[in-house]
Amino acid sequence: MRPLTEEETRVMFEKIARYIGENLQLLVDRPDGTYCFRLHNDRVYYVSEKILKLAANISSDKLVSLGTCFGKFTKTHKFRLHITALDYLAPYAKYKVWIKSGAEQSFLYGNHVLKSGLGRITENTSQYQGVVVYSMADIPLGFGVAAKSTQDCRKVDPMAIVVFHQADIGEYVRHEETLT
Repeated sequence: MRPLTEEETRVMFEKIARYIGENLQLLVDRPDGTYCFRLHNDRVYYVSEKILKLAANISSDKLVSLGTCFGKFTKTHKFRLHITALDYLAPYAKYKVWIKSGAEQSFLYGNHVLKSGLGRITENTSQYQGVVVYSMADIPLGFGVAAKSTQDCRKVDPMAIVVFHQADIGEYVRHEETLT
């Protein structure tokens, strides 16, 4: 378990900022203590500094995980967000998409969101902007990338893709053996 390098921090913060914007500072300086990001086996963990000090007594080869896994670095040094980060990203999301109840199941099976399943979308969402996907009951379901801007969504046909799927809470069941 080690701190992230400058390059790793930059790549990770750019990815997270696509979803929560300048609210990134609120993740680190929280009212219940200071949190930090640590790298272990190419995975980035979000952990309280208090717990991090306690974990210093455990050797790194025996340590499986610590805190919440936010994502991992691929072999090409790109950062991929995991669905486990959703609980921390959803409250600070700048751009949101609400999907109808009929489209929830399709999204939770890993499919993109179509215009026919779109309930609402945050105003001024640009194309290829990171969005958090909610049910109509304001339950965060996952995150994705807007395939169309808010203005384009109004005039597109019902079978067009409006949000590209990135991750959803259905991954807990579909990929249960590989999530750590």
